[in-house]
Amino acid sequence: MDYIQRYLTNTIRKAMVSFPAVLVTGARQTGKTTLLRTEFGASHDYVSLERPDIRNRALADPVGFFARTPGPLILDEIQCAPELLHYIKELIDTRRRPVQYSLNVIS
Repeated sequence: MDYIQRYLTNTIRKAMVSFPAVLVTGARQTGKTTLLRTEFGASHDYVSLERPDIRNRALADPVGFFARTPGPLILDEIQCAPELLHYIKELIDTRRRPVQYSLNVIS
């Protein structure tokens, strides 16, 4: 299937210039992950927290997890590991620069 350019792409790009984290949220199966991976996959590492093994490793050692994936980073399914948001906030506060994290959540 061909990728459909999203109107939201330009808004996300503008936010990435100013903000250290950008949250993309919406209903299931609406193309949030596709948008982030297609538009920003070349410049951002991608980690899905949906898989229990990856999520459990990140939660067991959040400091090590973020040291191994320093960003910029697309964190998909962040709602599966909300505890990580505290660590993201701390990292943003200590090294504030534009878009370190793109967070994807299903609402």
